[in-house]
Order: sequence, then structure tokens, then C-alpha cells
Amino acid sequence: MAASFSSSLRGVGALFALLAAGLALSGCASVSETIAPAFADPAKYELYDCKQLETERKGLAKRTDDLRALMQKAETGTGGAVVSELAYRNDYVAVRGQAQMAEDAWRRNRCRESPPEEPPPPASPAAAAKPAAKSGKAAR
Repeated sequence: MAASFSSSLRGVGALFALLAAGLALSGCASVSETIAPAFADPAKYELYDCKQLETERKGLAKRTDDLRALMQKAETGTGGAVVSELAYRNDYVAVRGQAQMAEDAWRRNRCRESPPEEPPPPASPAAAAKPAAKSGKAAR
């Protein structure tokens, strides 16, 4: 009887420890979102012009999406939440901080999105053909 009580007590203790660890990890995720700017250099984008900022913002948005997708993929496996946090969270937080600094510089400079580039018109078949050589010598 004492052995069964002791083993059930250990089971409850293990369950409590898992719940505490889960709460601790979920708390870390919410904290990292608010301290993202701490991982970025605030002066990095001070001398960027609007064209440079636009390119940088697009690159950071793509990198953020890539990291988010990697984190979601990692979370699908066994122990995925831990792998996701260890492997990708620091990069994700740093990129989010950089993106926020770039966005602040974008607003400070009063930049606007450039219109999308129009594709060049298709080449006509006549322009694609090479003109024949006009030299008087015949080709051998």
C-alpha cells in the first residue's frame, strides 16, 4: 500500500514538474517578443536612404517569414518546442529587432514604397533575328 502511494506521489510530482516547465517556456516566448529591439543596433539604419531601407525591409521580412516557418516545422516533431526555441528563437528575435529598427528609420525618413517595376515589353521576332554580315568576303 505504501509503495503504490509513493509511486502515485512521484507521478503527480513529475506531472507538476512538466506543467511548470511548460509555463516557463511559454513565458519566455512572450518576453522575447517585447525585447526584440534589444538585439539590434539602433544606429545601423541611420545613414540608409529610402531605397536601401526598402531593400533591407523586404529582406528582413523574408528572413522573418523563413524563420517562422522553420520554427513551426520544428514544433511538429517530438520535442519540437524545445528544438524550435534552441535552434531558431534567438535568430528570430534578432531579425525582428532589426526589422523594427529599419521600420522606425523608414517612418523617420518619410519613405514610401516604390511602385512595382513593369516587365520589359516582349521582343519582336524581327528584332531577335541577327542581320547578315555585310562584308564582301564570302564565308568559307
